[in-house]
Amino acid sequence: MISGSIKSESTFSPALNGVFVGQGNDYIHVDPDGKHLRLNAHGVIKTPDDATVYINYTGIVDMTPALGAILSGQSESTVTPFGNSFIHLTFETGDEKYSSLETGVWVAAGHFIYEKGNPPIVEYKVSKVVHKS
Repeated sequence: MISGSIKSESTFSPALNGVFVGQGNDYIHVDPDGKHLRLNAHGVIKTPDDATVYINYTGIVDMTPALGAILSGQSESTVTPFGNSFIHLTFETGDEKYSSLETGVWVAAGHFIYEKGNPPIVEYKVSKVVHKS
């Protein structure tokens, strides 16, 4: 994660809004058959109330022709659909306000936003997995 931000839906509590700070890292490797990317990313978010939250996610991305064109620089400006990129997230923090994030099960679907001449942007819609009986 080189840069970016996180913004909660207005009805979610605790709202996690902030920007990535410091040096994050992304480990990405391609499966031997070239059909999937494997993700392992780490970063720290700083919130407007000066809390810090460590984020780690792992996931898998289907290497579609559209994504291949984006990553190789051969694509025109485009937005890929949701449904080809999925991650599992974990959170760690020392701030009591955000500590409930540490005990949740979090998943997300992502897509790529590409404007020719700029680095691709990855956007995720994150959800908390809940069980209701």
